[in-house]
Amino acid sequence: MAAVTQYIGQLRPLFSVARPPFLVLPATLITLGAAASAVGNGSFSATRTGIALIGLIALHVSVNALNEAADYESGIDERTDATPFSGGSKTLPAGDVNPTTVYRFGYATAAIGMIIGVWFLIVIGPILIPIYVIGAISVLGYTEYLTKVGLGEIGAGLGLGGLPVIGTALVQSGEISPVGVLAAVPAFILTFNLLLLNEFPDVDPDRYGGRANLIHRFGRVWGGRLYAVTTVVVPIIIILGVIAKVFPRTALLALLGVIAAFRPVVWSIQTPEERPPASVLRNNVIFILLTNILLTIGLTLPIILSGILT
Repeated sequence: MAAVTQYIGQLRPLFSVARPPFLVLPATLITLGAAASAVGNGSFSATRTGIALIGLIALHVSVNALNEAADYESGIDERTDATPFSGGSKTLPAGDVNPTTVYRFGYATAAIGMIIGVWFLIVIGPILIPIYVIGAISVLGYTEYLTKVGLGEIGAGLGLGGLPVIGTALVQSGEISPVGVLAAVPAFILTFNLLLLNEFPDVDPDRYGGRANLIHRFGRVWGGRLYAVTTVVVPIIIILGVIAKVFPRTALLALLGVIAAFRPVVWSIQTPEERPPASVLRNNVIFILLTNILLTIGLTLPIILSGILT
């Protein structure tokens, strides 16, 4: 028992840099992609969905670990005032683990995602290659390259937003439907906004570390306006999807998530030059996760009801 306890203690810092609470996001993306395939193509595989989930979680852990190690070495970690939603886990500054170990952990989890990706490539075919290429750039190049040229938010929106939805839909049957493509759009915007709003508390530390986020390029006021506009676009896309009969009418259930976005939008318009309170960051996360979950339920509800009634 003592040996097990010691082993768990050694792994605890790696669990910390993996940021477990953040790993709910990939679960919502995978289920959304699977729901889009079930509705658009009539195909669903629980096994392939589960394998895709493992792969995306591994890649998300990789991004988190590599980002933490790079932020520690650049000095960003020492200067951030962490919140539950931004600023890092502070595991490295506390001396609980060294950056070399975290880098190895990040590359190891990336390798797990790559192995799963290769398996899907063999099973599904080359249609996945464009998604893999963009996804690899988003994961491995996020901290060192994308954040330095103002593309970090777009990289996050693709790698942990739109692409997983399309990719999960594809691995079900090798085909993609208008439902899968359209469902990926709000997923992209939501993750884009997750990163954008979480950057507000760390503007100065990020600048010190050489980052060139959108806030650095356009300022806090315009960054706040961008957040507000893109947030409003999310329910508009869902409504248009229903009007165009790409989404079933039950997809409007996802509009309930907008309630959680009210406080972040008000803050982003009225006081973007101030540090966002934790409640604003929390509500943004709730809005993002809830919208993904409710859209998944809304897409699959007709299928579920049809099965019950028949």
